Amino acid sequence: MFNSRALKEKNLCVFWHKWLAIPIAIIVFIVISIGLMEVTSAKQQTINHPLTPLTELEIKTAVSVIKKEKPLTEMAAFPILTLQEPDKTEVLNFKPNRPFQRQAFIVIYEQKQNKTYEAVVDLKTKTLSSWKEIPDVQPAMFFSEYELAAKIVKSDPRWQQAMRKRSLTNFQQVTVSCWAPGILSQEEHETGDRLCRGLSYYKGNNWNYFGSPIEGVLATVNLNTRKVTSFFDNGVVPFSKQNWNYDPKTLGKLQQSLKRLTIQQPNGIDFSIKGNEVSWQGWKFRYQMHPRDGLVLYLVSYNDGEKTRPVVYRASLSEMVVPYGNPDPIWSFRNAFDVGEYNYGTLATTMELGKEIPENGRLLDAVLADDKGKPYVMPKVIGIYERDDGMLWKHYEYITKRNDVRRRRELVVTTTTAIENYDYGISWVFHQDGTLEVETDLTGIILAQATASQKQSENELYGELVAKNILGVNHQHLFNFRLDMDVDSQANQVMEMNVKALPVNEKNPLGNAFTVEETPLTKEAIAVRDLDINHSREWMIVSTKSKNALGAATGYMLMPAGNTVFFPDESAHIRKTATFANHHVWVTKYQPGELYAAGDYPNQTQPAKGLPEYISNDESLMGEDIVLWYTMGVTHIPRPEDWPVMTTHRVGFKLVPRGFFHRNPAINLPEERQKVEGRR
Repeated sequence: MFNSRALKEKNLCVFWHKWLAIPIAIIVFIVISIGLMEVTSAKQQTINHPLTPLTELEIKTAVSVIKKEKPLTEMAAFPILTLQEPDKTEVLNFKPNRPFQRQAFIVIYEQKQNKTYEAVVDLKTKTLSSWKEIPDVQPAMFFSEYELAAKIVKSDPRWQQAMRKRSLTNFQQVTVSCWAPGILSQEEHETGDRLCRGLSYYKGNNWNYFGSPIEGVLATVNLNTRKVTSFFDNGVVPFSKQNWNYDPKTLGKLQQSLKRLTIQQPNGIDFSIKGNEVSWQGWKFRYQMHPRDGLVLYLVSYNDGEKTRPVVYRASLSEMVVPYGNPDPIWSFRNAFDVGEYNYGTLATTMELGKEIPENGRLLDAVLADDKGKPYVMPKVIGIYERDDGMLWKHYEYITKRNDVRRRRELVVTTTTAIENYDYGISWVFHQDGTLEVETDLTGIILAQATASQKQSENELYGELVAKNILGVNHQHLFNFRLDMDVDSQANQVMEMNVKALPVNEKNPLGNAFTVEETPLTKEAIAVRDLDINHSREWMIVSTKSKNALGAATGYMLMPAGNTVFFPDESAHIRKTATFANHHVWVTKYQPGELYAAGDYPNQTQPAKGLPEYISNDESLMGEDIVLWYTMGVTHIPRPEDWPVMTTHRVGFKLVPRGFFHRNPAINLPEERQKVEGRR
């Protein structure tokens, strides 16, 4: 039956739908537009400072200019594409809304020609400013080479035969890991070809194959000819086929879960981020993710309440070498330069709130270029957060029962990186008392050697048994940090401080007196120094222009923490290529191109590159713009507790103000009155 009421209701609905469709469409359009604007703004960062990182558009522009100007082959790769850091004077004199130079620096590798080029592109004029061939060098390895090298190794009949000898007929269950070639033979040096070395692991159905190295097999790949140039099989060694995935299914009974611990800032964070500039508690700095260096800090300054004072112009990890202490030819080449051979920054890993950094933190993206020059976003690779770290200062007065105390708050800027089996975390920690600290975390999986041993024996000279058939090989990690110091100005000098016990005499009858001797390190050659625990040796960078209220030069002191010495023999090849690790401290006069402790191209390098070259002209360090290079390290003798994944080991150092302030800069912090709920 026809229903007139239903028809009226239907017509009314149609009426309202028509009229509501217009504002709904407008709202949808606005929402979508805002969303598109947000996406666009993320990809097209505002370029308002000379140290703003390259945008995706700028990366595309740089590559298109090079391809237009130079006839590159299809095999051309771009191991490095980053901001060409502008002249330091231009940066220091920069004023907002003034024009500034904008350039990109690119390393191009032509695999067919085995040639390396460096280019500079002017991004404003879209022209090629510089193009030059760098002879007899090899850039860092890049991602597409790892897959290529593994494919070449697995296609080699000798490798296939070696696997069959070990009853491994399903080659899909074997992973080939490719390393930079490390120490080269004389013949390999003379050819100048681009090489890598392939190591084999039994993967089976597990994702963690590092616990099952196929010992004694080593393939050297010529990446230019795409052939295996040499192959070693030193005989079958038993290897572990145990599942080392270290997930709940393989670990048996788990420990009881801890009660949840949350870290919150209900009133919001205290730091601010504007572009790539961060401000917090008097500190201000800029940051950038560099494809080689990783996280780099620029223009680190401190506002003391009266003025903003420079401390460090540029701070970064310059190089890291990891030498292994096993003389077996399958092992002795393994001396990885993790920064210069593998481009440390490109291996940065995504972090998560509540895991690598606490839930009150912020995670930031970075834009880099892949080895084909295509820009991509590295999500959540820079973490920044505030943390509580106990007491900052305290005094309890017995007579009045007065208790004055302030809690320590720190700002942490951090990144994590996975380089094959090892994971590293590097954090720059800003303190409220003006201290800048570096924390370097080592974790991940130790590089294991397969062995027939199932119990520790005296025959295992070069490592420790960490599980049955698995030997942890003795090794070291040596980091070099480059610190371009500008303490109160560019006019600085370096002082070495040694504590000296005074002899017993008329002035010191009980022999309890000791003093500090301060010695200026006047030139580069004599400023190559080592730690000395017998004299509590430290170094101070002081201004030659600024003095504090007491008439002394303002300064910042390098305060070392745990460290080690470089253990290879004095005649060892690695000591000649990783010369920076032979000493703990180097000081150089600033030169814009001197950035890397082991030289620009440590892959297949010649001896004595980097710091030995930088100090060869023995320049003056008195009242100059100086750079402090600090080498710190860990000597790792593995233990069963490091297996199958090692707990984090931390090593670091501090830059501590010494006479930079006229009093404790944290003395005027207000007391925090926080409501503490629950039991007291």
